[in-house]
Amino acid sequence: MTLIEGIIERAKANKQRIVLPEGTEERTLTAADRALADGLADLVILGNIDELHALAAKLGLKNIDKATLIDPATSEKREEYAQLLYELRKKKGMTLEQAREKVLDPLYFGCLIIKNGDADGQISGALSTTGDTLRPALQIIKCSPGVTCVSGAMLMITQNKEYGENGVVVVADVAVTPMPDAQQLAQIAVCTAQTAKAVGGFAEPRVAMLSFSTKGSASHEVVDKVVEATRLAKEMAPDLHIDGELQADAALVPSVGAKKAPGSDIAGRANVLVFPCLEVGNIGYKLVQRLGNADAIGPVLQGIARPVNDLSRGCSVEDIYRLIAITSCQAQDAK
Repeated sequence: MTLIEGIIERAKANKQRIVLPEGTEERTLTAADRALADGLADLVILGNIDELHALAAKLGLKNIDKATLIDPATSEKREEYAQLLYELRKKKGMTLEQAREKVLDPLYFGCLIIKNGDADGQISGALSTTGDTLRPALQIIKCSPGVTCVSGAMLMITQNKEYGENGVVVVADVAVTPMPDAQQLAQIAVCTAQTAKAVGGFAEPRVAMLSFSTKGSASHEVVDKVVEATRLAKEMAPDLHIDGELQADAALVPSVGAKKAPGSDIAGRANVLVFPCLEVGNIGYKLVQRLGNADAIGPVLQGIARPVNDLSRGCSVEDIYRLIAITSCQAQDAK
């Protein structure tokens, strides 16, 4: 079974309620129809009901009515959600009238559905920017306890089965926080290990905190940050298998790990790689993807109390279908 097949099977085995706020977008509705036909998730699709039905008919979709279809403008819960948003944001200056206006935005409405316990996760981005996706999530759902920054993990599927978890390596941050401090880097490490378990299906995440130094081979303040982040991550999650600072080859190659970091139970065996900053992470994963012909799945957003994931505006129907499954697996782990 491939990684994606495993993710899909886990999603089907414990179906979650996933909100699709961009319901009148063709790729989104097509992916939703397939997900409903396959029993992948219980979907909540937002949009004008007549428009949803008309688009489904145009595209020849047969399963849309298996979802819960909601128009934020006519929902019986519109006022309840407006009151909820007002309570959450009044200290930031939001008035009740402003909350009533915001509730008409499907991205806000979807996050309020989740906050109210009526759904488990959300996917957007086929039409919206990352900022538009994250803003309501952070204002309404907020970060997980003990976490102050959101990050993005990528699942890298390589042809080199001897590395990572049978060729699969989870890497972060590749998408959100440009220059994390030691505390944020520790949070990213813990969150990425959770993603490796919930989405990658790893029984034992083994986290390497990457640097250009291995165990004091170089001295610099950016190395010190990685060392401190490793210490903090161990405090946050005492059972986490983690080590650093490690160079990439020492983290992945057993012979190099044994030479550069003797006695480490992570060196040469890492299946989770945490980059010291976003610049390194984004460049690194794209080099592996292009030069190493690896399949990159994600980014999977992490650090939010309930999963909210962001699509590329150039996404395919397959991308959306996969992300429904991934978000479902995250939601299972968040409960």
